[in-house]
Formats: sequence, structure tokens, C-alpha cells
Amino acid sequence: MRTNRFRTIAVTATALVAALSLTACGGDDKAMGTKPAGTADTAAPAATSTDDKARPESDAPEAAKPETQTVPAEGKHAGGNGDGDNHGKKPEAGPNGEAAAEIPACTPKNSTVEVSSVSRPINHLLLTVTNTGSTRCSAYYAPFLRFDGAQAVYPILDDSKPQAVVTLAPGEEAYAGIGLLGEPGQNEPVPSDNLGVIMVDKNNKSKGETTLKLPADTATDGLGFVTYWQSDVENALMF
Repeated sequence: MRTNRFRTIAVTATALVAALSLTACGGDDKAMGTKPAGTADTAAPAATSTDDKARPESDAPEAAKPETQTVPAEGKHAGGNGDGDNHGKKPEAGPNGEAAAEIPACTPKNSTVEVSSVSRPINHLLLTVTNTGSTRCSAYYAPFLRFDGAQAVYPILDDSKPQAVVTLAPGEEAYAGIGLLGEPGQNEPVPSDNLGVIMVDKNNKSKGETTLKLPADTATDGLGFVTYWQSDVENALMF
């Protein structure tokens, strides 16, 4: 109790000294013809209510939250998988109104593949796929080639990628050019007898392999290329 009384006296004395100081300053201000700061007609700042500080965050108005949309991960399609995947893109419609996702890939089950020699350009072969089914099929990407059962597939020429996937009606054909040799003198050409042709689906996955007999005197140095499937022979052999 004694300690509290000493504190009360000290606070009162301090307040009295402060009041006398303000009065003295006020007299000087009046003498100078100026209005002292903090006079009665100056509005005091509003005090912060302790209730506002103590109010839980749940009472405060909830800020508007932006709407979010879940995007399927690359290679996945919400509600589907496998060949139905279209990487989140809207499928293109075919001439008959069917969606591209509904057009199956050209495979050994619905098409045939042939290889033939050409006079121009030299050291080239032409690969032809024909839709033998009763519905449309798409020749996706480029064929995977294996000369004489090689483990590594033949190089694919990226510059030959067409603007759109080649889709074939029953009886129609698509073409791919095969360059047999790379730059002269890099590798010694090796004779080849057989060619494995692997068709792929829209996800660039194998849909079956067909083994073909190569034209006589075919040789490759492993540094050539195969083009993407093209809609006409000229585009397939222009590289």
C-alpha cells in the first residue's frame, strides 16, 4: 500500500509540472500572436478500441476470394486417359464433324505400309501408308524405323513436321521420305535387307510394327533421316 501511494504522488507531481509548463508556453504563444498547437479546437485522434484489437479474425468481413480452376497435369486428361487424352486442348473437328480425339491412329490393323525406291532425289526411299479400314484414321508424327532390326530407331527430321496431322479417309494414302545417307565420308554405308516400320498413336506411342523387304541394293550409314507423315509425295521427298 505504501508503494502504491508513492507512485500516485509521483504521477500527480509529474502531471502538475506538465500543466505549468503548458501554461507558460501558452503565455509565450499569445505574446507572439500565434496559436499554440494542441488547443481545444483541434480534434484529437480517435482512440483505438481494445475491443477491435481483441476481436477475433473470424468476426471481420471475409475478403472476396478469386475463383480458381484446376488444370489437369500435362499428359493427363480429367475424367479419362489413354488415347482419349488431348492435353487439355479442345479437339479439332474433322471434315465430317467428328472430333480429332475420336479418329483412331493408322495402325497395322487398319492400314498397310509399303516402301519403294525413287529416282529423285538420289539415296532416298518412299514410305506409303494406306487406310484399308472402313473409317478414317490419322497418320500421327513420323514412323519409327529400324533397319535390319537395329535397336535404335532411325533419326526423325524435325524440320519436316507438317502444320496439321494427316488424316486419311478409307483408301487414302500418306507418305514419308527416307534419306539413306548423311554427309559423304562420315560413315561407311552398310547394305540392308529389311525395314521395320512402327506406327504410333497421338501420344507418340507404338501401335505395332510391320517388317518390309527393302529394294535391292539398299544401303544406309545410319546418319540419314525419315520425315513426318505428309499428305503428298512432293512434300515427303523435298528434304
